[in-house]
Amino acid sequence: MNELTTVDETVTEAATNEVIGTIQESVEKTTGFFSDAAEYLRKALPLIIVALLILVLGILISKLIAKIVGKAVSKSNVNGAAKSFLVSLIKIILYIAVIIMALSVLKVPMSSIITILGAAGLAISLALQSCLSNLSGGFIILFTKPFTTGDTIELDGSVGRVRDIGIFYTKMLTFDGKTVFIPNGKVTDAKIVNYTETPARRIDMSFAISYSSDFEKARQVILDVIANEKLILKEPAPVVRMSSHNNSSVSVAVLVWVNNGDFLEESYNMTEAVKAAFEKNGIEIPFDQLDIHIKDKV
Repeated sequence: MNELTTVDETVTEAATNEVIGTIQESVEKTTGFFSDAAEYLRKALPLIIVALLILVLGILISKLIAKIVGKAVSKSNVNGAAKSFLVSLIKIILYIAVIIMALSVLKVPMSSIITILGAAGLAISLALQSCLSNLSGGFIILFTKPFTTGDTIELDGSVGRVRDIGIFYTKMLTFDGKTVFIPNGKVTDAKIVNYTETPARRIDMSFAISYSSDFEKARQVILDVIANEKLILKEPAPVVRMSSHNNSSVSVAVLVWVNNGDFLEESYNMTEAVKAAFEKNGIEIPFDQLDIHIKDKV
């Protein structure tokens, strides 16, 4: 019995010593780690201070540059959303540059960081290819200015007034009340007709009279109508000429100039006024006719 007790005591003491040894080893490793860390910080403290100064000053300078760019962009009448995005993009680029400078002071290997940034940029560009196309298109529109907000344009089969030029889409309001969003990437590749670029616009109209009607009389009637229309400009001078011989009618081309804002109104006015004048002066407006000749059987 005494022998068993002695064995148990020996095993317990050995286990206790092993645990104590493990604890001591852990304490020594932890102490060594903190000692090494403290020694590293002591040696690297000047570099850390310099890196922090670069970081703080770099962020302040970046904000100042972004503010200056924002004011310059505001003077160029760039859309508000585009201005905000451009300023944010410049800030991000400058911040990244400042962080890289701070890390280089701490002797962090820049080649690895640049490789990671390059790989991430490539992956993002591939994943967002269409978005980047629209983004670049937005900046092309905003800085080349083929049109601005409020212009009346024809684009991608739609005619209307430009409501907003965003980073990714151009927003148009058509004359029948539809809102159209056109990707900026498509805008830069499309044919754009800007009706607001010049102050005046020509109305091209055609009126039909019968072969039995007097062309010179019809021409004078149209010129009288033009003279009474206050929205039609005197210069350039209006044109009223015979344009074609059709199956049942003679076409009279009428070309008049108006201010851009009066285009639709005067188009309606001329159509109504010419019809009324033709009826008053006995000038026939023909309709399609078909003459049938029946031959007697021999």
